[in-house]
Amino acid sequence: MKKIQIKIMGISLFMMTMLFSSCTDDLNQSPDTGDSVSSDELFADPAAYKGNLAKLYAGFATTGQQGPAGSPDISGIDEGTSQYIRGFWMMQELTTDEAVIAWNDGTIKDFHSQTWSSSDTFIAATFARFSFQIVNCNEFLRQTTDEKLAGRGVTDAAVLADIKVYRAEARFLRALTYWHLVDTFGAGSLVTEDSPTTFYYPEYATRAELYKFIDEELTAVEQLLKAPKTNELYRADQAAAWMLHAKLYMNAKVYIGTDNYVGALPLIQKVISSGYSIHNNYNQLFLADNDKNGAQNEFIFAVAFDGIKTQTYGGTTFLVHAPVGGSMPIAQFGINGGWGGIRTTSAFVNKFDANTVDTRGQFYTAGQSKEIADLGSFTDGYAIQKFKNVDVNGVQGSDKAGNFADTDFPIFRLADAYLMYAECAVRGAGGSLGTATTYVNALRTRAKGNIITQTDLNLNFILDERGRELHWEGHRRTDLVRFGKFTGGAYLWPWKGNVASGTSTQSYRDLFPIPAGVLASNQKLKQNPGY
Repeated sequence: MKKIQIKIMGISLFMMTMLFSSCTDDLNQSPDTGDSVSSDELFADPAAYKGNLAKLYAGFATTGQQGPAGSPDISGIDEGTSQYIRGFWMMQELTTDEAVIAWNDGTIKDFHSQTWSSSDTFIAATFARFSFQIVNCNEFLRQTTDEKLAGRGVTDAAVLADIKVYRAEARFLRALTYWHLVDTFGAGSLVTEDSPTTFYYPEYATRAELYKFIDEELTAVEQLLKAPKTNELYRADQAAAWMLHAKLYMNAKVYIGTDNYVGALPLIQKVISSGYSIHNNYNQLFLADNDKNGAQNEFIFAVAFDGIKTQTYGGTTFLVHAPVGGSMPIAQFGINGGWGGIRTTSAFVNKFDANTVDTRGQFYTAGQSKEIADLGSFTDGYAIQKFKNVDVNGVQGSDKAGNFADTDFPIFRLADAYLMYAECAVRGAGGSLGTATTYVNALRTRAKGNIITQTDLNLNFILDERGRELHWEGHRRTDLVRFGKFTGGAYLWPWKGNVASGTSTQSYRDLFPIPAGVLASNQKLKQNPGY
């Protein structure tokens, strides 16, 4: 198996030992000693605390210490592939009916065929990225305690108040990553700011234990974060925490065996009432100026990308370039060339009524066949034109060379909250079916689709509508698992199970394996059943 290595720069030694013990896939930490500084140096200046918080947010966007390539956080894999959003997206989308990929990079096609193993390098890199993000959040929290601040002479009341909010945001970011870990890998280890700072092997934490930690953390920080829409752009507020908490509860049946839609509903209602609004143009949500074209009013939490300042071959640079190929007009995407990789399946295309205009169905069909005879041929399968590196006027993003995208990636947006409300109502968890119908029709009206009646609302419709509205935004695998249709034979799509027409797959693949190297490094951990 190819060795994956995490490289930490500018972070103290005990952070490296924590990483080694909690996330290694033969993850040997090797700091760049020429550039490394201690945590005390990093946090010596009170003005540096906000900068260090910004690094935690940047952990969802960047891949290393200097730009798109050359000094990666995680080595042993292509740096762009190790990027947080790209790795998570591949696990959430390439494994479903929404996406296939033409490339022959290592085991990448195993995602769509659902034939991955515990030695998969892509899975190992994403596990490492999650762990890297968690440990960085832990270090920030460890360095911002009252005791640490007093020892450094930080006494200004306004600065201390700001740092209190920063700490709440760091806890939210850590909870978000732990949720991604719980959702994809299930169990693992629980490492916090209170964990030992000397080398040790963390104990195994079950999915239920990690769920409990996230639940308690979000309950605590919801009161400490800024009120909805009062924080700076890209920074988390209470609505982001409510949304994440609702997501946790929506999937409680999967995570802990007991559903909690009843608990999710009031959180969703808080989100809907918190001042965010549905943007009037669906396609503009995914353009290079989605930070200022009105789309940001729908984004409850988003990861910032900038073609100059956050250059990476992951994130939305990947989501703009990789779906472009064949005869697709490159200039319309604001890039210098397509990567000829990602398309979709006929099963997803068929969720859109061919006789109805729905602007969410952004399929490129010229020269593309609807059915996929060859996964390796880009022209097999319709292309999707969702993410673009141009603004509302068609002007290219800030990187005029066309290499890197400005397009922000939405983690949570209000449209999702509308559909979550509808799902809770249909599942009998409370709320109003009439209100749910109104919310769904608001989205369908924006997309110029047909409106529905209350009798149309059922679970199958909601799952399909979530696909139509939220495709390629990193939700699909989670949704299919919650609805019991990801593995098994209840729902088949082309090339599921590595069969052209689709076939049943093993239920244990509802979870990804703990990487083999992680288990070799920490024998206290346990592999997920089936692997």
